[in-house]
Amino acid sequence: MRRSPLRSPGVQVTLGLALGLALGMLLSHEPTPSAFTTSLLSVLDIIGTGWINAVRMTVIPLVVPLLIVGVAGGGDLSVTGRVGAKAFAWMLALLVACAAFSAFVSPIWFESLQLDPAATERLRATAKIEIPPSDALSLRTWVLSLIPLNPIKAAADGTLLPVVLFTLLYAFALGRVDDTPRQAQLAFFRGMADTMLVVVRWMLAIGWLGIFALATVLGQKLGSSVLGAIGFYIMVLIVLHLVATAGIYVVIAVNRRVPLRAFARALLPSQAVGMGSRSSLAALPAMVKGATDVLHLPPTATGFVLPLCASVFKLTSAIYWPIGALFVAKLYGIDLSTSSLLLVAASSVVLNFSTPGIPSGGMLLQVPLYMSVGLPVEGIGILIALDTLPDMFKTLLNVTADMFVAVMTVPRTVDGSATG
Repeated sequence: MRRSPLRSPGVQVTLGLALGLALGMLLSHEPTPSAFTTSLLSVLDIIGTGWINAVRMTVIPLVVPLLIVGVAGGGDLSVTGRVGAKAFAWMLALLVACAAFSAFVSPIWFESLQLDPAATERLRATAKIEIPPSDALSLRTWVLSLIPLNPIKAAADGTLLPVVLFTLLYAFALGRVDDTPRQAQLAFFRGMADTMLVVVRWMLAIGWLGIFALATVLGQKLGSSVLGAIGFYIMVLIVLHLVATAGIYVVIAVNRRVPLRAFARALLPSQAVGMGSRSSLAALPAMVKGATDVLHLPPTATGFVLPLCASVFKLTSAIYWPIGALFVAKLYGIDLSTSSLLLVAASSVVLNFSTPGIPSGGMLLQVPLYMSVGLPVEGIGILIALDTLPDMFKTLLNVTADMFVAVMTVPRTVDGSATG
């Protein structure tokens, strides 16, 4: 007997996402939320937040053993180095392609945008941004933040990139020690990784409920806010992210490194988790599970490339930086020159790997850039306020790009497919 599609975790969490958003937007039509609606949203908020905390709980205990096994257990350490170099090459290629695409298409689209002066004045009046101290955005602060004084505290704080770098250092050092102690540690970390994958499987089994709860609360907050100029900006942002996501699938279909259907099936649960939580980090355990169970990628891809991508790679910045700059320019009646737009697009590539570890760090990183091209930094506050709905599709693209990079780092076999 064929298994019902409804028993698939990917289908379940996707349905939970769609039904939750629909219910939330339906509830948003109440002029004043009733006592029942308020109580329902409060309960769903607890369920959704509790579930996402449970998923995040698995990230560090899963990433650390996977990285150690992927690096120290992979034999020749030079192979891992080549895999890392290939991963960064693919990240850079995707960033350049998306930045060029966004910088070319966005101005054509924004030419048709006509703004109501009264509406734009009200929107500008809502612009609020707390610019952090200049040192918080400096290269020095970012570099020093990568070297944790206490790796255990960094793990407890959930700052993944310093933990990843420390774990990589430990893994490369482990690859240099004698075989007996190395194999003992590798056996322990393999067991730990396998155990955490079981925990992830449990979390995904109830993922439909967590995603439904998160999506309902999110849908109620969104309501009918996507109107007029705001709606145009959000629509352009979402469409270009969907086009970029579809482009990745096209490359997979043409390249045939893995079957397109298997790639889509491996990604579906992590995409739904990512869109519901608006966090590619929260989707990392589901990504690892899909890459392991469905695509059968080797440890270098699942334990090294995927955590690395989740830590440092945000493909979405190559799209939303140029679009955000054009929208702010329109909103304030500023003529953004082609050279300034190209500078914004190029900066989205160059600064992609240096996002500071502060709230909305990717947005606030643009503050010096806006000053240099003559855009008001208050406009970034508007972009942050409007980021709720687009952030779902940003995460969708980031998750898809992370899995794509992991697949593309796997060597081909004789028939052209990826080795697992």
